[in-house]
Amino acid sequence: MTENTAQLSPTQRRALRAAAHHLNPVVSISQKGLTPSVLAEIDRCLKAHELIKLRLYGIEREDREALFTEICTALNCVAVQHIGNLLVLWRENPKDSAAQESALATRRKSEPMTKKQAAARSEARNRKR
Repeated sequence: MTENTAQLSPTQRRALRAAAHHLNPVVSISQKGLTPSVLAEIDRCLKAHELIKLRLYGIEREDREALFTEICTALNCVAVQHIGNLLVLWRENPKDSAAQESALATRRKSEPMTKKQAAARSEARNRKR
């Protein structure tokens, strides 16, 4: 497929295909082909969702593979699956993983409870039951 395809192991690819199964196509490419505005929309969708489906209309079979490669090269994403007129793309959003790590790092450790606090908590739980 594409050079970016080698970045995924078969297990990762299988998991992404399964996750994409229920997704609806978010971008459609038709007569005018891959215009800069369509490419920008695909980029926005990848930033928002990481895993997206594209639908192609009226594009010949031979041209689909070239289009798939062009999109992956231009947007630095990975080709997950190409079935008929549907393309599945994935690009990890590094901003999200960094934000999750920083959120975990800034979380305060809870201070140990005093005997009074523990008694009050257990009493409150008993009342709820």
